[in-house]
Amino acid sequence: MAAKEGFPKWGELVICTARKITQFAAWCSLDEYQNLEGMIHISEAAGKWVHDIKKFIKPNKQYIAKVVKVDQADNVINLSLKRVSKSEERSKWNAFRKEQRAEGILNVMAKELKLTQEQAYEEIKSKLQEEFNDLYSAFEEAKKSPEILTKVGIQKKWHDAILGILKKTFIEKEFHIKAELQITSYDGNGVEKLKELLQALEKAGITVSYISAPKYRVEMKTKNPKADTKKFENELQKIVSEANKIDAEATYSMIQ
Repeated sequence: MAAKEGFPKWGELVICTARKITQFAAWCSLDEYQNLEGMIHISEAAGKWVHDIKKFIKPNKQYIAKVVKVDQADNVINLSLKRVSKSEERSKWNAFRKEQRAEGILNVMAKELKLTQEQAYEEIKSKLQEEFNDLYSAFEEAKKSPEILTKVGIQKKWHDAILGILKKTFIEKEFHIKAELQITSYDGNGVEKLKELLQALEKAGITVSYISAPKYRVEMKTKNPKADTKKFENELQKIVSEANKIDAEATYSMIQ
């Protein structure tokens, strides 16, 4: 992955690798930057009393840290582990892995188009990054809307090859949204009415599997879990509401 230029900003999350550790501090390389080092003081190693930093930071191990001080004049960068939340840590790792993947795809493009790595960066990456925040997002959008390649100024003679590579290598991950649905009817003709409710779920793209009375497994496959989880739960809420109208009871619980 190409190194970032300059210094990180205050509050930025960075990937760092512990290189030198003493009892009271750890000096780490900033893996996304060129020739930069940051220091984690013992007081920033964990959200509790730390007697020996070596119990919390291990040599040659990567960490997600937050930048808490930047002094470019003295080349000082202070980092913190304790100020990084679990959600921030997950988000940063995901973004880092996506960008690594995008860089690998860019290298495939360079080879296919007979470009040097420097040429690929200049002719493809730099132009896409002027339009998008990161290369991964740029590739995502280019796959969906090929006209973006023209918009950012990438040479037309390369378009087919670039789109072909994205189609083969840039495969979106499929997610499964799941829940357990319990539905019981107190009506003598309840079976047919329950079938109608479950069929409504299937029409909405949700798979229904019978477990044992009164339990069902409901599932939706998606490549957009954030938006479709809301849609999924809305459909289940409809079932709960409709069940109340036909002398039935329905509840559900999400499965992680």
